[in-house]
Amino acid sequence: MDGVTTSEPEKQLVYSITDIMKILPHRYPFLLVDRIIELEPNKRIVGIKNVTINEHFFQGHFPGAPVMPGVLVIESMAQVAAVLFYRDETPGEKLIYFAGIENAKFRRPVIPGDQLRVEMEVLGRRSNFGRMSGRASVDGKLVAEAIVTCVIADHPAK
Repeated sequence: MDGVTTSEPEKQLVYSITDIMKILPHRYPFLLVDRIIELEPNKRIVGIKNVTINEHFFQGHFPGAPVMPGVLVIESMAQVAAVLFYRDETPGEKLIYFAGIENAKFRRPVIPGDQLRVEMEVLGRRSNFGRMSGRASVDGKLVAEAIVTCVIADHPAK
């Protein structure tokens, strides 16, 4: 990875969208994380999703009063979690699948112009499963929270 390391090299790594695209197989319109601003290996990760009016889902959810669908907020959380778990794998050989959601709660809407901050903390990891607790916020206000489970599997085309 070409991640830029901050002043605490073992504690915080920063990944650009180019780095994220080397890690995750997602592409537009389903890539829902723009930047990783903090990463503590095997502990926690913080990602950013810039929400713009150009997002494809705003055409139908809801015209005249656009709101980011809650399931896409949770998907953004899962993708940030996947960056943490997938970063140790060889790109292209494995895929990370979203395997579960627990205790999802939506607190307030996410609208165009918002910057979604996603903080995920590892609850546990064993072999190819990872479980993380996450919170998504905008301007310091909680918009969603959930526990997500991911599974790392062989790439079906390999």
